[in-house]
Amino acid sequence: MSNAYKVTVNHGNPIDAAESDLKNLDAIPIGTSKFHVLKNNKSFQAEIISSDFIAKKYSVKVNNTTYEVAISDALDILIQSMGIERGRTKVINAIKAPMPGLILEISVSIGQEVKENDPLLILEAMKMENSFLSPRDGVIKSIAVEKGNAVDKGQLLIEFE
Repeated sequence: MSNAYKVTVNHGNPIDAAESDLKNLDAIPIGTSKFHVLKNNKSFQAEIISSDFIAKKYSVKVNNTTYEVAISDALDILIQSMGIERGRTKVINAIKAPMPGLILEISVSIGQEVKENDPLLILEAMKMENSFLSPRDGVIKSIAVEKGNAVDKGQLLIEFE
């Protein structure tokens, strides 16, 4: 059984390709990332300039012209048709209280730039101190609580720009 692929060059329309197309390609390696290719009785010099195996994207130079190539397999196409993007994470714009508690400390201020895992605040709940760290890089847009405030579950604590 042959695997089917969609190959997109320079963000253009996808081209259908099959595993058998690769097997029939007349390419000879002439280095670690360089190849001599014959196609329709024409000679091409190809070089893989850069590769992102996770995103399945490559920069390929053919006869001194560079192309951006993206390769999608059947699973990638199915995931994309479901509206999901592989490798994307949800951007968190707000921190809410996961449980009722008391704000013991606020380590940031409005307008402050924070990096992922920087401490934001400490919430005491059920006699335990819960330290909240920044889920991403960003700028603090608003702080909805003050030190000493009692908060309810789901209450907005900090918002990012």
